[in-house]
Amino acid sequence: IDDKIINKAKEQNKTIKEITDFYTNAYHAEMAKLGVKRPDIEPKATESLEAMFELIEKLLLSNHAYKTSNGDVYFDTSSDRDYLKLSHRVQDESQKQQRIENFSEKRNSADFALWKSVHDDSVSFESPFGKGRPGWHIECSAMIEKHLAKKGNKFAVDIHGGGADLLFPHHENEAAQTRCATNHTLANYWMHNGFVNIDGEKMSKSLGNSFFLKDALNVYDGEVLRFYLLGTHYRSNFNFNEEDLLNSKKRLDKIYRLKKRLFGLPHKDEKTEFREDLLKALSDDLNISESLALVDEMLTEINEKLDNDPKAKEIKSQALSNLAYLEEVLGFGGQ
Repeated sequence: IDDKIINKAKEQNKTIKEITDFYTNAYHAEMAKLGVKRPDIEPKATESLEAMFELIEKLLLSNHAYKTSNGDVYFDTSSDRDYLKLSHRVQDESQKQQRIENFSEKRNSADFALWKSVHDDSVSFESPFGKGRPGWHIECSAMIEKHLAKKGNKFAVDIHGGGADLLFPHHENEAAQTRCATNHTLANYWMHNGFVNIDGEKMSKSLGNSFFLKDALNVYDGEVLRFYLLGTHYRSNFNFNEEDLLNSKKRLDKIYRLKKRLFGLPHKDEKTEFREDLLKALSDDLNISESLALVDEMLTEINEKLDNDPKAKEIKSQALSNLAYLEEVLGFGGQ
C-alpha cells in the first residue's frame, strides 16, 4: 500500500489492483525467463490488513506504540533497548531530543508510523485506530507473522533478504516492531544485496542509464542473463556491461559443449568430489567466485580426460552427475 502506486493509479485512472497486477505479472514473466522458481505463497498487503491491526494493537497494549491526537500510531523507539543493533547506527543525544516538526506529537525523532490517519478522500482503510493506511514497515512484519512464523520458534524466519539500502530504516524498524510485539526475533540471518552499476556508474534515472531486465531479455536468452547475474557475489555491486556479459556467455557455452559431448548417455545420481566442493563453497556465504572456479576446473579436467580416453565410462558418469547437480543447485545447463 504505497503512495507511488496510489499516485500512479490516479494518473492512469486505474485501480490500485490494476496497477499492481500489471507489475506483478511482468515480474513473474521475467523471473520465469531467468529460471527463478515461484514462491509457495505471495501475500499482498491489501489482503493482510487484519494481521497488521493485530500487530499494532499488541504494540499499543505493551506500550511500545502510542497514538497521536490526529489518529496516527507511532512505534516508540525508546521502548526498545535493542533498537539500532541491527544496523549498528549510533544515535546521539541531540538526535534523541530533536523534534522533526514543532507541531509533531512524536516522542522521539526516530519514531516511525505504524498507522497513518487519512482525513481526505484519498485511498484509506477502516481500522480500530480510525480511517487510514498502514506504515511501510508494519506490512512486512505482519505478513511474516501471518504466513511464515511458527509459534515457539526463536526466529520468525531463518533468512531475511533485501537491498543494502533497506538495512536502515526499513529492516531496523521491521526487526524492532516484530521483537517488541511477539517476543521473538524477526530473522536468524540477514542478507543484503549490492546495487546495479552500468559501465561503472551508479544506475539512476537522472543519468539516463537505467538497466531494465525486460530490455535485456529481448536481446539475450534468460539463462545467459542468469549465469551473468550469478557471476557477482550478492553483497557486491553488480556492474553491467555488454563485454562482460558476452564473456560470461562463453563460460556458459563450455558447459553445453561438454553436455553435447555426453548427449544420449545414461547416468546415475552419484556423489562426486566436485559436488561436495561446490556445496562447501556455496555454504560459505554463497561464495560464487570459488563455485564458478570449481566449475571451470571440473570442465577442463573432464574434457582432458575424455580427450585421452574417449570411452572412459566412469569419467562420463561422473561428468553427467556433476552437470545434473549444477543444474539442480545453480539452475543452468538444463536447456
